[in-house]
Amino acid sequence: MSGEGEKMEVESLPAVSPPAKPLKPDDEEEDCSDLVDLLDSIDDKSAADKIPVLTSILNEPSNRYGPTASALKERAVYALARAYCTDGRHDEVVALLTGTTCAPFFANATKAKTAKVVRAVLDAVCALAPDELDMQSQICRNIISWCQAEKRTFLRQRVEAKLASVLFQQDRYGEALTLVDDLLTELKKLDDKQLLVEVHLVESKIHHGLRGMAKSKAALTASRTNANAIYVAPALQSQIDLMSGVLHCEEGDYDTAHSYFLEAFEQLDQLDDREKAVPCLKYMMLCKILDGLSKALGLSAAGNTGIRSDRSDADISGMISGKKGVKYAGSDVEAMLAIAVAASKRSLKEYEAVLVKYPRELQDDLLIKHHLSTLQEQLLESNLIRIIEPYSCVEIDHVAGLIEMPLPAVERKLSQMILDGKFHGILDQGKGQLIVYEDADTDKAMEKGLKVIENMDKVVTSLFSRSHNLRSMMA
Repeated sequence: MSGEGEKMEVESLPAVSPPAKPLKPDDEEEDCSDLVDLLDSIDDKSAADKIPVLTSILNEPSNRYGPTASALKERAVYALARAYCTDGRHDEVVALLTGTTCAPFFANATKAKTAKVVRAVLDAVCALAPDELDMQSQICRNIISWCQAEKRTFLRQRVEAKLASVLFQQDRYGEALTLVDDLLTELKKLDDKQLLVEVHLVESKIHHGLRGMAKSKAALTASRTNANAIYVAPALQSQIDLMSGVLHCEEGDYDTAHSYFLEAFEQLDQLDDREKAVPCLKYMMLCKILDGLSKALGLSAAGNTGIRSDRSDADISGMISGKKGVKYAGSDVEAMLAIAVAASKRSLKEYEAVLVKYPRELQDDLLIKHHLSTLQEQLLESNLIRIIEPYSCVEIDHVAGLIEMPLPAVERKLSQMILDGKFHGILDQGKGQLIVYEDADTDKAMEKGLKVIENMDKVVTSLFSRSHNLRSMMA
């Protein structure tokens, strides 16, 4: 019995092999050597010459959509998008995915493959033409309309998230916020944590652009909460850390902000993403400059008083050194180093010269532009303090001449500094003089006397209230 069973098992094995024979006709039909030759032929061609070849691959008359042909046509779609961007034909890029060129390919591809190709092309276009925000916005809108017609909800949501990011870059905060609010309502029902992380991050950036710091922090907290539940790619994590640093910098907590910027910079440096790493490096330098100058001037983020002149605190010339200094050397780093030198010297004139020399590097970035005004105010106060330090009484006109500013502006700034407690003194406008008082130790006897008077006032007020109640009861 056992011998017959073994024989039956041996005889049953060849019966498995015959189904492999019908695959040969499919393999012959899947012969795509002509498409491979066409793809290889475009390597040495210009972008304009590549376009007709790639279009012919996508619209080839044989209509082959097997695994090999689909892979080749997918490569052709990516190459065609890059060729359009390189050739500057942005109108063609807008119509590429939703027009007739890719329609046959998408009709024969799976939904997952279609979503992958659309997102990859969209990312490639945004990377190749980062300044063409109108084109990016239009291609996103076309894809969204196509997704709504095809009822592809998940792809639409991801493209809407990209559109919100593009609208934010266009400073169209109201439209972007409306889109984000509607998208978050859908995503919370689906509990798509990956997309929730990205959309909450965009929401945080929008509120920051609108100067709504409380809402921006709340959105960033929601993004971090969702990120803790899933794996987050280093590129996205670096953006979360970057936004955290921005918000701490806005609050004046420069040490914490620097730590977040350093985390983001190290992740982007490992990814070798120079374009995004350089802004992080600039923010790190900005935090060091602001923190160092605040210490040099004896100021805190809350505006505490007291001024000293330790210039070394504002010097960051040793921050860029070694391999990173060579790797990220350029006009952006040079601009921040020049600002640091001006801050360490407390030179307002040199600071203004740097702003004129590096307008793109210092004025195009929202965070740096905002904090440079704070830095200018601190430098102005520092210069005024340095001028009036040797005097107990000085002509305001003389101070204005030394700092090379109009007299009314100097008077206004000095009066503001006196009211803020930056130094002790009075303005005698009748004589046009500034009288500076020496910082004297506080009179503790007077402080205690004032507290006694305050407590006595509370006691008398309480006794008067009780006597009034007794009189009302007796009456």
